Order: sequence, then C-alpha cells, then structure tokens
Amino acid sequence: MSTEKSAAARRPEETDVKSSGLKKVVTASMAGTVVEWYEFFLYASAATLVFGKLFFPNSGTELDGIIAAFVTYAVGFVARPIGGIVFGHFGDKFGRKQLLQLSIVLVGVATFLMGCLPTFAQIGYWAPALLVFLRFVQGFAVGGEWGGAVLLVAEHSPNKSRGFWSSWPQSAVPMGNLLATAVLFTLSSTLSPEAFLGWGWRVAFWLSAVIVIIGYYIRTKVQDAPIFLEARKEVTVENKGYGVAEVFRRYPRGVFTAMGLRFAENILYYLVVTFSITYLKVVVQTDTSRILLLLLVAHFIHFCAVPLVGKMSDSLGRRPVYMAGAVLAGTWGFFAFPMMDTGNDLIILAAITIGLLFHALMYAGQPSIMAEMFPTRMRYSGVSLGYQVTSIVAGSLAPIIASSLLGSFGSSVPVAFYLLGACVVTAISVFFLKETRGISLHDVDAADAQGTADLLAAARK
Repeated sequence: MSTEKSAAARRPEETDVKSSGLKKVVTASMAGTVVEWYEFFLYASAATLVFGKLFFPNSGTELDGIIAAFVTYAVGFVARPIGGIVFGHFGDKFGRKQLLQLSIVLVGVATFLMGCLPTFAQIGYWAPALLVFLRFVQGFAVGGEWGGAVLLVAEHSPNKSRGFWSSWPQSAVPMGNLLATAVLFTLSSTLSPEAFLGWGWRVAFWLSAVIVIIGYYIRTKVQDAPIFLEARKEVTVENKGYGVAEVFRRYPRGVFTAMGLRFAENILYYLVVTFSITYLKVVVQTDTSRILLLLLVAHFIHFCAVPLVGKMSDSLGRRPVYMAGAVLAGTWGFFAFPMMDTGNDLIILAAITIGLLFHALMYAGQPSIMAEMFPTRMRYSGVSLGYQVTSIVAGSLAPIIASSLLGSFGSSVPVAFYLLGACVVTAISVFFLKETRGISLHDVDAADAQGTADLLAAARK
C-alpha cells in the first residue's frame, strides 16, 4: 500500500470519528464492561465474605476456607483465555459488536444463577461443583468482553488521542468494582450478619439482571469501526488469515510482549482489591463494612485516575508512563501492608489508593498499546491472547499465592517480594516495547500487508 493511499484512508477515519459520535461508542463500550466486571468482581468479594463459609465449610481454619473459595475464583481466570480465543476468532471474522452483545448475556445469566445456588449444607458437594461451572461460564464471557470493548473504542479513535479514549473502557472496570462494592456495603451495613450470610448476598447477584438489560440495549446503538469493515472485506475477498493461529504465526513477539506487560499489572490489582480484603479481615481484624467502605472510596479515585493517565500516555508516550507504573508497583507491598497494620482507616485507605494509582499507570495505556501492536484482521485475537492468557498465571493465582505465603510465614514481606518479582518481568517487557504513540492503525495494516507480500515473494523463490 502506498503512502498516498494510506493517507487517503486516514482522512475518512478522522471524519467518521466526528460524525459517528465517539462519545456514544465509548458509552456503549463502558456500559457492558461495567456490567460484566460488576459481576466478575462481585464474586471476588463474595469469595472472602461468603463463599468460604457457605460452600466450603469443612476447612480447618477461616483462611483455609477463603483459599478454597479463591481456587474456584481462579477457575474464572482459566476460562478467560478460552473465551478470549473463541470470541477473538469470531470477533475478527464477524465484528466486535455482535460478540460483545453475546458476552454480556452470558455473564449476566451465570451471575444471576449464582445468586440462586443452594449451599453446601443443602446439597453437599453439588454446591461447589455448580459454583465452579457458573464461574467458568462467567470467566469465558468476560474473556471475550475486554478485547471487543477496547477495540470498539480504539478503532474509532483519532490517532493523536487514542490513549485517552481507549482508556475509558478500562475505567469501567473500577466502576464495575465500585458498583459491586457499593451493593455489598449497603447490604452488609443494613442487614444483620446472619441475614447477610443467609440471603442478603444473593440480592447483589440478582441485581445483575437489571443492569444486563440496560447494557445490552445501549450496545445495540453502535456499529463497528470503518477500519474493521474495510479489513473484513479484505479477509473475505483476498482470503487473508485471521484468528489465533495467524497471530502466533505472524506476531509472536507482540503476543508475548503483551503478556509481559500484563503480568505485574494483573497481580498488583488483585493483591490490592482482593487479597487486601483477606489481609484486613484475617490479620488486622477489620469489620467487613469498614473494609468495603474504604474500597468504595479507593475504586472511585481509581475510576477518575485511569482516563487522566490515558491522556498522559498520549502526551508523554506509552513506554515512560508504563515503566513508571512497573517500577512504583514493585515498592507497594513493602509499605502498604505495614500501613494496613496500623488499623487506622485513613492510612489503610491511603495504602489501597496508592496501589490503585500505581496500577492505573500501567492499566490505562494497555488498550492503545495492544491495539497498535496488531493489524485489524487479527487484532481481536491478538489483544485477547496477550491480555487473557496472562491472567491464568497472574491474577488468578495472586490471591491464592499471597494467602498461602501469609499463612506459611505469618508475614506480608514474602508477598511484597512476590509482587516485586512480577514487576521485574513487566519492566523488562516495557524496555523492549516499541513506542507507538500517535501511530495510525491504517499504517499498521499497511505494514502487515507489505509483510505478507514479502513472505509470499520469499515463498515463491
């Protein structure tokens, strides 16, 4: 593709951004993402507060029951890359919008049914078995959600502000967590402990039906980006490859770099928002309602910070902002847990908030960075693989490993070193990352087309 043709292709993109209403696309993307992560993180909170008691009651200690609940929590992370592969393959073929509508329905049904499950005391081992199955379905759907949601925005965004606009779906994640925490806080603070454990927690899961309907409706009002529609025609007419196999064949470095970028960010987040609940409840002996209220405030600050960091990545570059996050995150465990040990609410809030601000430095730029790594014809598969596969060895295991280290050593210091090691991996990945701030996605596609032509020419020799 010539430079003139590439430039001509970009001009309609900028016009389409203005006429189609980028804010409408962002709203549609965020609406579903808030719903899906409300439900996903609702499980994370319930794993500590409820499931360890109702579904795994035969454990020796309170921490053992929580670890057992976190194992089922990890099932959702194992399912996420499977969902990412399936949704990525068909999302590259049929479009981002259709797959996003399917994912929101799947996660909504699974979460609603979780609220209907009988407990271990009622049906024995069928209770945790059904919980694991629904968790798998939930994780499968969420695995397909992220790639489609961020790409719907990234592919509509202007080149110079892609970091800012594509960070908004990322801010929907803390918003979903904020919503889940707010519902649990309201229920736990207004009901007696017996009522909350008996039936109150179920209400939070049933409420998902309402927000699923709202999110699904909003997503019907947007269309796929023009650049995707162009790429789909090329795949159909020229029989170009797409999907997971093609990504690994053409862009293995991109996939593994994305995994490395994701590693520390994912571990940090689940240490801050999930393991901290365990630490505060078991070690510091903090009241459940107090923990949830502190998290509520921290999630709101995180929600506000993510778009600001996204804008920063447009002005300063993707690499320096991400590297700052990786380096700072490596220090968090060494000062955050001693801050929590004070039992002072303001100090605990500061520890959690600082962790989420460090996280935002990495998290906000991920959609633009990963979208700029892969051509349109395989972008959904590429970003989903890089993002979701890492969650198996990162976020899914982080609460389990941290809880086990705490139980074995009786100290938070090994947990801090665990996070530091993860940050070293991510910092190395950032070091080898190419700066892509302001790049045109049409130029990424043009480079891919030229690479394909070179490969065909070499094969004919």
